[in-house]
Amino acid sequence: MPKKNPEYTRIEDYGLIGNLKTVALVSVEGSIDFMCYPAFDSPTVFAKLLDHKKGGSFAIYPQMDGYNTKQLYLPATAVLLTRFFSEEGIAEVTDYMPVDDQMDKSNAIVRQVKTVRGNITFQAKCEPAFDYANATHKCELRDESVYFNADNEDGTVMRLIADVPLQIKQNAGYAEFTLEQGKTAYLVLECGKSQVEDENPIEVYKKSTYQDTIDFWRNWSKKSTYKGRWNGTVNRSAITLKLLTSRELGSMVAAPTFSLPEVVGGGRNWDYRFMWIRDAAFTMYAFLRLGYTEEATAFLEWIHDRAQEDQLYLMYTIDGGHDMEEEELTHLSGYQNSKPVRIGNGAQGQHQLDIYGELIDTIYIYNKQHAPITFEFWETIVKQVDVVTKKWKTADHGIWEIRNTEKHFLHSRLMCWVAMDRAIKIGQHRSFPFPESDWKKVRDDIYTDIYENFWNDEVGAWVQYKGAKNVDASVLLMSLMHFISPREPRWLSTLKVVEEQLGVDVLLYRYKNGEASFDGLEGEEGTFNMCSFWFIESLAKSGEVAKALDSFEKMIGYANHLGLFSEEIGHKAEHLGNFPQAFTHLALISAALEIDKQLDRQ
Repeated sequence: MPKKNPEYTRIEDYGLIGNLKTVALVSVEGSIDFMCYPAFDSPTVFAKLLDHKKGGSFAIYPQMDGYNTKQLYLPATAVLLTRFFSEEGIAEVTDYMPVDDQMDKSNAIVRQVKTVRGNITFQAKCEPAFDYANATHKCELRDESVYFNADNEDGTVMRLIADVPLQIKQNAGYAEFTLEQGKTAYLVLECGKSQVEDENPIEVYKKSTYQDTIDFWRNWSKKSTYKGRWNGTVNRSAITLKLLTSRELGSMVAAPTFSLPEVVGGGRNWDYRFMWIRDAAFTMYAFLRLGYTEEATAFLEWIHDRAQEDQLYLMYTIDGGHDMEEEELTHLSGYQNSKPVRIGNGAQGQHQLDIYGELIDTIYIYNKQHAPITFEFWETIVKQVDVVTKKWKTADHGIWEIRNTEKHFLHSRLMCWVAMDRAIKIGQHRSFPFPESDWKKVRDDIYTDIYENFWNDEVGAWVQYKGAKNVDASVLLMSLMHFISPREPRWLSTLKVVEEQLGVDVLLYRYKNGEASFDGLEGEEGTFNMCSFWFIESLAKSGEVAKALDSFEKMIGYANHLGLFSEEIGHKAEHLGNFPQAFTHLALISAALEIDKQLDRQ
């Protein structure tokens, strides 16, 4: 096992800023170590997170001895404040990306540097590494600005401006400046293609973008209808989901990063910068439950456009494309020397039947609770239901995207039932034409198949796939999707087996791989945060409200200092996998809502 490299910041020691086109990760040390440009799934311009020597970063450091750092979000915003404390003084760096109504304008990162106490000297170094650190670039100092011109096909340009003197050192933008107590400096990085569109003087950013950005996020947060016990936690999760959503397109990414390892030094390193139908549908369901209907409407419009194609695909690029061939970036060392570093995703061509249920369930909630869908949209649902009626009996790769085999997975069969059940309910509610008797027969056949053929008397649970002797965490959705009563004896038995086989206190593995390596991949993985929240919600539904409440509070304790979650948790409570992960945050929201509901009934 490779030794951990102290040059790498822990995954959990990052905060997220963004402008609904892309995002950046800012460390507790004040360094921007990850950013893709111009979109979520574009090549990186900063990737120190994946190679501390080659990856590129934009760091601002106060020149003080032995300082401690703290990081926080301004309330109800995506404006991030990093604070530095020492005997010599206190410094602050405030980071944000303005959210511009003009979609065609370039991206910008604004870094506001302030001395709170003392007289502090700062060093700033902006060192991009374009195209996943594959492309070289030229630096030019012109009109008191530093221009970075990438030697790539897109001709990407970045422009660093500041109200302190800038210079070039070792092909990087550099500044060293001293601020007296109470004084502030601004450094702004603008990004563009071929040129930086709408170049602005520094005064434009100093004048209004800070307050405008705060106002944007707080006005958005005010739309939430959540009135429960965990307002700050739920709101932070909602803002995180929003940051992963394209304002222009309505689509979203499962996570903004790629190849962060599921175990340090291991090879389970995947690219999550794409839109999975499953993840996005669940996210829009969470948005709907919180009152964020605009995001759900935009997503369904995006889905409607995709439904005009020959088939519904498992995953898409953020703009609806299919170009995501998996490849390895051998020139990058990987986070903490975890190789390979992968971009693209080989699961793209997999057969996964569950996506139809998750999508149609979200449409059902939208139609029921927000606005009626059109008949034209109904026709796209009929098209997807036809696929389910023809293929529900087939094996697939399943929600966990098993690469080496197809099986008759319980979760996939369950979601086929959900697809039929919700489509029937929409059709009946709206009096749309559809073959009601045929659809009901398929729905009932699927129900019987699940209830009888996936139950294992010896295990005392519904198992992972037909003939299995083990469960996986996705069985928890049987109750959450209203397939089974949460108080039914068979379900309570299944819940107990899930905890026995997969649980470690409040943490839950998605499945146990075993010596035979069921999923065909080498190495271990951590516990899955979304599965832990599924289990907590299931406990609440099944009447174990006190246990669910305690478990929820424990799980919240695994969040990072900003309330963000990665995909997994390791043995030492370290964050593993891509960060932050949408699925975890939407599962958190759902669990909070269920516990609130059950507590209110007491």
